[in-house]
Amino acid sequence: MALRMWASSTANALRLSTCASKSPAYRAFSTVLDDLKYASSHEWVKHDGPVATIGITDHAQEHLGELVFVELPEAGKEVKQGSGFGAVESVKATSDVNSPISGEVVEINTKLADSPGLINTSPYEEGWMIKVKPSNPSELANLMGSKDYIKFCEEEDAAH
Repeated sequence: MALRMWASSTANALRLSTCASKSPAYRAFSTVLDDLKYASSHEWVKHDGPVATIGITDHAQEHLGELVFVELPEAGKEVKQGSGFGAVESVKATSDVNSPISGEVVEINTKLADSPGLINTSPYEEGWMIKVKPSNPSELANLMGSKDYIKFCEEEDAAH
């Protein structure tokens, strides 16, 4: 929630505009991938077999700016859809990161401890944050696809 509010206010302050989408979908400065699901708090999830990979979106990392610190949970911790599991700190602000799905954390991206900027340079690949064994895979149905997420971001940006 805090990440979403901060991203929206920053987008407004920077007067960011959007452009027509392509595949993968592109916004003015943000990439939205077709094979991911998105939360309204700007986290993404990729469900692949028994594990789901989670991170923050390109849209969110752009609004946060250069990341300098990432706080992640320990493996084995239970996360709940819509609840915070960690935080990201940038040169501008600190924001909570919410889990788009419920489950048990089975792996964390240890590279982020020394290189939090991986989220800035590669939010969907090298900058993933946690891997979760979903406890309720049907929660994925509550998340947005790429087209809906682009529309959500455009509407959110326009409202600010």
